[in-house]
Amino acid sequence: MEIIKLREQDEFIKLGQAVKAAGLVESGVEAKEVIQQGRVSVNGEVDTRRGRKLYAGDVAEYNGEQIKIEK
Repeated sequence: MEIIKLREQDEFIKLGQAVKAAGLVESGVEAKEVIQQGRVSVNGEVDTRRGRKLYAGDVAEYNGEQIKIEK
């Protein structure tokens, strides 16, 4: 499980940014594609919005890899 810590001043990170920051894709374009194809889930439900806001405690999953958001 990859853990992404939010910066002190940030309340959230966008789904596309999180998938890229976790190193699960090579680029923002690839993140956009896999999200729009319905291959990424947030808290167990597929979400096709790359701008979906992830807050502390949220868990995203792509290709069997999980990303946990922490403050």
